[in-house]
Amino acid sequence: MAAPKKSVVVKESGQEKANGSPPEFTKAQELAALRDMLLIRRFEEKAGQLYGMGAIGGFCHLYIGQEAVVVGMQMALKQGDQVITGYRDHGHMLACGMDAKGVMAELTGRRGGYSKGKGGSMHMFSMEKNFYGGHGIVGAQVSLGTGLAFANRYRGNDNVALAYFGDGAANQGQVYESFNMAELWKLPVVYVIENNRYAMGTSVSRASAQSDFSKRGASFNIPGKQVDGMDVRAVKAAADEAVAWCRAGNGPFILEMQTYRYRGHSMSDPAKYRTRDEVEKVRHESDPIEQVRNRLLAAKVGEDELKKIDAEVREIVNASADFAQRDPEPDPSELWTDIYR
Repeated sequence: MAAPKKSVVVKESGQEKANGSPPEFTKAQELAALRDMLLIRRFEEKAGQLYGMGAIGGFCHLYIGQEAVVVGMQMALKQGDQVITGYRDHGHMLACGMDAKGVMAELTGRRGGYSKGKGGSMHMFSMEKNFYGGHGIVGAQVSLGTGLAFANRYRGNDNVALAYFGDGAANQGQVYESFNMAELWKLPVVYVIENNRYAMGTSVSRASAQSDFSKRGASFNIPGKQVDGMDVRAVKAAADEAVAWCRAGNGPFILEMQTYRYRGHSMSDPAKYRTRDEVEKVRHESDPIEQVRNRLLAAKVGEDELKKIDAEVREIVNASADFAQRDPEPDPSELWTDIYR
């Protein structure tokens, strides 16, 4: 099987977008994507509120603006495929089907959280949903995701691992050790680089000698593709191609998702390295949720139906916030559980 040709890219509305329109979604796919992205958006907005109220401590990295990436990728997976990511992870958990109450309760450090209130924002895990974290060390998840793919090959199944990381983590040394191993052993892993332009606060143009992250695997013969990460349809189409490549035994694939985060790197970041006008321009021209909403309205889906979906999502998020503030904190004895002695 020949490596797929890389798409030509052009500038469009402040984002790079592959030539040609992505395959159209059915109405059911559009509605499902809208709901899933709204759940992430409303959850993150609520998490930001709770952080401001002091109900969430420690670090908190929000995914607002990047929702199309994980939602589109999940649409290409099957039962048994695995997901691992870094610390901007709440959206990935929700997209994997993890319960909003358990995620929010972990953010507030309560017993009902996915890590019993001991892990916080960056350290959650669900074997049931094949979600392997949530990792606080920059780039650590890339080698672990490669290990998941190695386990799949060793066991002889056809599962594929997705390893998400950002443009900042893409400069870590362990990333390239993982690329080399994955290509040598033809491991079924899709490396999803979420390029939100600013890493922890430095523009890609100032921090990366090669800013086309889809080419980062070239010296290892790993095919790569740039994708409009603000269009869930483009993400899903690229995910279908990459996952099929890996599942067929061809080895790893790199997807650079060109996306944008509306908030700072974390809740403590004022994001003074970019202008407010830049953020508003992306919101106005490329917002992933508004793109889907506008297409549905153009297809004669009623405004009331869309408002109903948003209301249902807000109800789920509000219930998760209520639970996360009422649930008891862990018993002090929990300090001695789940540790090596």
